[in-house]
Amino acid sequence: MNLARRASAEFTGTGLLVAAVVGSGIAATRLSPDDVGLQLLENAVATALALAALILIFGPVSGAHLNPVVSAVDWWLGRPTRTGLAGRDLLAYALAQAAGAIGGAILANLMFGLPVVTAAATARSGANLWLAETVATGGLVLLIVALARSGRAVTAPAAVGAYIGAAYWWTSSTSFANPAVTIGRMFSDTFAGIAPASAPAFLAAQIAGGLLAVAAIAWWYPGSRPAASDVVVPRAQQEATPR
Repeated sequence: MNLARRASAEFTGTGLLVAAVVGSGIAATRLSPDDVGLQLLENAVATALALAALILIFGPVSGAHLNPVVSAVDWWLGRPTRTGLAGRDLLAYALAQAAGAIGGAILANLMFGLPVVTAAATARSGANLWLAETVATGGLVLLIVALARSGRAVTAPAAVGAYIGAAYWWTSSTSFANPAVTIGRMFSDTFAGIAPASAPAFLAAQIAGGLLAVAAIAWWYPGSRPAASDVVVPRAQQEATPR
């Protein structure tokens, strides 16, 4: 499939993911205004289910990365066998994901009758949160590549959705685990928002998590197998361009 088609899938998929995260957060605060725990549960369940569905929709088109760290790891691991993203593909994916995430936050704001853009004011700072983002992102990438390298990529929609839904609860940061989602959530001052001043440290932690995952993959899943094209799920067709 040509790059424009795949990038548009990443744009739309990431946008709908952020719309699900932010929109379910808004709905949760309106439906359960006095119970933060219930709000988080509602937000987590909606996000996990939406993520699984979006992987099913866009996986055959672009691989359904929906996450710049996942795309970067796909590029890195695929270099030896030329099965992953090319450099220009990685750039296109990352830009599409970031733009889609911002669009998704705007869409959620509009669907719930809020101003188009509201800069988030929720501060999320502290070494414990940064550690949580490192762990959450590393675990997500490790899961995805482990599935691909063991021939179980078909289970990715359920597995990835379950992981993120659970990580909402077992990480102190509620598992953003995605630089594009972090950027998008700056544009909605709601339950799921993150203050712009808090975002750079989250982004750094997510990158660190991706690097740790690559090291873990080299140790636990060694070898250059032609499995990069199965991240997150097998793409229907690889673009026949030099890698």
